[in-house]
Amino acid sequence: MSASSPSSAPALLDESSPAGSAEAPGEPRPRLSSVPPPHAAAKAIGKRPRMSRFRRILLGITAVCHLPFVVALAELATRLGAPSLAAWLGATLIGALGVYLFLGRAEKIANDEPQPFLPTFLFDVPYYVHWSACIFCLVPSLVYVVGAPVVDAIRGAPIGLEPGFFMWTYALGLVVCFYGVTFRRWFFVTRRVDVPIRGLDARLDGYRIVHLSDLHIGALTPPWWGKRWIERANQERADAVAVTGDLVTSGVAFHEAIAELVGGLRARDGVFCAMGNHDYFGEGEPLISFIRARGPKVLRNEGVVVERDGARLYIAAIDDTWTRRADLDLALAARPEGVATIMLAHDPDKFPKIAERGVDLVLSGHTHGGQIAVPFLGRWINASKLAHHFHIGVYEDGDSTLYVHPGLGTTGPPIRLGVAPAVVVLTLRAA
Repeated sequence: MSASSPSSAPALLDESSPAGSAEAPGEPRPRLSSVPPPHAAAKAIGKRPRMSRFRRILLGITAVCHLPFVVALAELATRLGAPSLAAWLGATLIGALGVYLFLGRAEKIANDEPQPFLPTFLFDVPYYVHWSACIFCLVPSLVYVVGAPVVDAIRGAPIGLEPGFFMWTYALGLVVCFYGVTFRRWFFVTRRVDVPIRGLDARLDGYRIVHLSDLHIGALTPPWWGKRWIERANQERADAVAVTGDLVTSGVAFHEAIAELVGGLRARDGVFCAMGNHDYFGEGEPLISFIRARGPKVLRNEGVVVERDGARLYIAAIDDTWTRRADLDLALAARPEGVATIMLAHDPDKFPKIAERGVDLVLSGHTHGGQIAVPFLGRWINASKLAHHFHIGVYEDGDSTLYVHPGLGTTGPPIRLGVAPAVVVLTLRAA
């Protein structure tokens, strides 16, 4: 099968080249440089950059989450024989240090850069185990602080809080989060899904698409980590590969390494990519150019027709919705009438509008399935349900089907619980 773009389809141009023109065949692509982030500019003129509102919010959450930890640590020190005043003073200082250490991690979240993995493993990973354990403690601690006095009052018992509750809750959090940060996010699964498509040409029955999403390559998920996903995807010898955005965590430092990864994907009819919101956390154009230079098609509000023995399939993608780049009309402008259509859309919240346009299959990511879910009940109880109606797996709207990928990397806390990273193999079936 070959991939071809109809004459009326928008050209797959490199917008970063002068005047938006395509490069001449065989002409080497210049190395691209990006606009330095604001913090780099501030450093250049000797000023300390002002903390962004988002990072202030994260710092505030971190401080609140450390309060149960301070109580837990003070209780542990007291049980080990430390004087009460010394125990509380030491616990408070260590808690303040924990909040302070988050500042450097927040900087990395905003502008991720390569660093040796050994220091990351020895320092950043243990910190994130602790940080995640603090977050783990927050909800049960709030419930306990509010509920325990009520229960005591109903029972007629003296009203008070038992510090041991916070100590054992944090200890449990350490065990659970150590597993989630170090082991669960490393091991991935291969998930296979059959997708019936009404109107699919019978000659395309059994057409296989490997779906990858949300790689979030960065210091905590380095490129060598992602090579395992690429190798697993290539073992499927699929007809097509779809990558639905958020290839990078933030910044531009990993762009070339990501392009090498995505450029290593192989499929009979090609590799098709959509952009996600994290891909524009920095300057997105260099990433697009690097990927296109290695062969995969980055579809930005456009589509292509793939053919096999006269049977046709239209594969399209909308650009990122968070930065208001998405244009569904443009993405479908070149769709041939009566041809089954697959749409790559990083954000699944656009599914109802896309379904209204008669798109047969929508491939999305973005939610990571919440990253944290109740084991074996992740479809129904996961963190992403707080913000998204479509959060993981298969959904239907009339004749349209949506598949929301659980993601491969992580964002925010580098942890997975109850939601395994996955390489997904979708098999189209003529309904």
